Amino acid sequence: MAAMTETESEELEEQASRRGRPHDAKGAREAILNAAEAVFAEHGFDGARVDAIAERAGYNKSLLFQYFGNKLGLYTEVLKRADQDMSAVQARVLTPLFLDDAIVANAATFKAALETIVSSLFDYILDHPLFMRMLLWEQAEGWTVYKQIVSQLASENVDPFEQLFRKAHSAGLLRSDFVPIIQLAMALQICLSYLSFVPLYQMLLPHEDLSSAAALARAREYVVTLIVAGMLKDFPETKETRETRETNK
Repeated sequence: MAAMTETESEELEEQASRRGRPHDAKGAREAILNAAEAVFAEHGFDGARVDAIAERAGYNKSLLFQYFGNKLGLYTEVLKRADQDMSAVQARVLTPLFLDDAIVANAATFKAALETIVSSLFDYILDHPLFMRMLLWEQAEGWTVYKQIVSQLASENVDPFEQLFRKAHSAGLLRSDFVPIIQLAMALQICLSYLSFVPLYQMLLPHEDLSSAAALARAREYVVTLIVAGMLKDFPETKETRETRETNK
């Protein structure tokens, strides 16, 4: 079944109004997407039932089909929304870095930029636990669903990273010229791995509160340092970096 067009959505709203039951198309879509994200995160794509999504959203499942076509269409829109959220983070936090040619002028400046990039990945995963679970389901199932829809997700977001990483490698700052997007994906994977394993770590360390703000901040610092150190070339310590290290002790 084809997804609902804007005209059909308006007609549905008019019909609902005539029945004395106003229909908020935008609100309905958001409620359905929120419910779908929760159900997909809990059960994966194959285990998610459209009936369960409709029940959680509070709408008839026929409306889901009218808006999104089928379960795959709904799943696609959930991931598109996450993609848009990540694009917004990039525009707000990272775009200023990409526009600054001085970033690759020296190791300290580029290191700070790389720390900002990795920190933003960690923060996004931390702030979007349902999206994290969807990624884990995809990974466990061999990305079989994702590969059906990947062409519908934004790809231009990776271009600034590609350019920045290639400039940094040419400037002798990055350890490797390995594919930039894979380097970035591996950084995301390390962040994802730590955060998804927190419940296990908590079982191993029952007297530690690993979900506290302080513990997560410490973990974030460690993960960022680990990733950035692995990506950057080793440089001889300068007087400035030595003084900074001593100050931070």
